[in-house]
Amino acid sequence: MSSIDRYVFWTRALSTSLVVNLATIGPIGRIKKAPGTWGSVVGLVFYAVFFHHASPLGFIFLAGLSAYLAIAICDAAEKRLQMRDPGMIVLDEVVAVPLVFVGMGGHSGLIAQHGSWPVLLAGFALFRVFDILKPFGISKLQDLPGGLGCAVDDLAAGLAACVTLHMLLYFLF
Repeated sequence: MSSIDRYVFWTRALSTSLVVNLATIGPIGRIKKAPGTWGSVVGLVFYAVFFHHASPLGFIFLAGLSAYLAIAICDAAEKRLQMRDPGMIVLDEVVAVPLVFVGMGGHSGLIAQHGSWPVLLAGFALFRVFDILKPFGISKLQDLPGGLGCAVDDLAAGLAACVTLHMLLYFLF
């Protein structure tokens, strides 16, 4: 049993079809061109529906829970597909995008102050840049075992995009 298996053992009870469909967000991960970008679009919707109006504690809880579930599902999907971090797995992008907007939501948050769409689009673009280029050692996180390596690099890209977006909003406005 690998070190991650003891934390995600419950995924063994799920069917392969369910695991793969969760990891690929159904047809989204099977889009031929840029599935990670499409997964990130779903991540924006995920943020808007579940995180935008969450309290700080609620945001942390939802982010932690969704990260844990994504790591578990991505781990199970990698094993069942017998592939290491395939592009079709986009659940990691979906759960990472809300991290871009830590500290920005709510009616009086930075998103509301600077206009929703410009901030959301800037955050989305920054996330894609950090997710694709993986600077600052983010690429090394992919070497972590199983679903941890699959998801943690995206979570780190989300946090790097968050810091960058906060700095841009602070210094430009």
